[in-house]
Amino acid sequence: MNKLLGLFDLKDSGLPTIPWKEYEERSVLDENILWSVRTAVHRGNDLNLPRFIGVTADEAVSFAKNTKNKYRENGMIIYYPYFIAEKSGTLNVFNNKVVIEAVKDDLWNMVTYLKRNVTIILENNKEECIGERNFLKSEEVEEITSYIGKVKMMYRDELIEGKSALLEWSYAYKCDINKNRIGDFMKQEPYKLRMKFAIVKSNNFM
Repeated sequence: MNKLLGLFDLKDSGLPTIPWKEYEERSVLDENILWSVRTAVHRGNDLNLPRFIGVTADEAVSFAKNTKNKYRENGMIIYYPYFIAEKSGTLNVFNNKVVIEAVKDDLWNMVTYLKRNVTIILENNKEECIGERNFLKSEEVEEITSYIGKVKMMYRDELIEGKSALLEWSYAYKCDINKNRIGDFMKQEPYKLRMKFAIVKSNNFM
């Protein structure tokens, strides 16, 4: 399953996710905030597709129009408000265990630079922590793990086949047009968990 299908799964799941929409010619973007625009394809390779992150409404619309023309036959352009990640990571759900990985700031620190602040492995009612145990607050771990049951229900057949459901997440702030955070980290509002993408993959991990 590619990221586009995962986006639809998350949107219909009730999990906390990014409020994405498909870009259409009639789409109107708020000029008072920044936007992220991504390309998603129905089939084929969905790695390194065009994207434009943290840009003005005018820039987002221009990019979306140009990219939509190129991918019109095999994809769609999605957009959503830009946010600033405080912590990011993955939730990898297997049939018999769960692996949570987390990194400071954006997930690109993990994907591109291979950084990890902490890895938490939950298996056989035991927890193994590798790295900074206190990087994720106990309530953050509890919130992330509270969705495991729903994920297992969503991908029950795939998990039984030996695959895993990999979800990307961030604890993030909204921001203004100048990338200033909106909200107070200590008060936790509007600092929220957002599940960004979900994919099902073959299990070759551990």
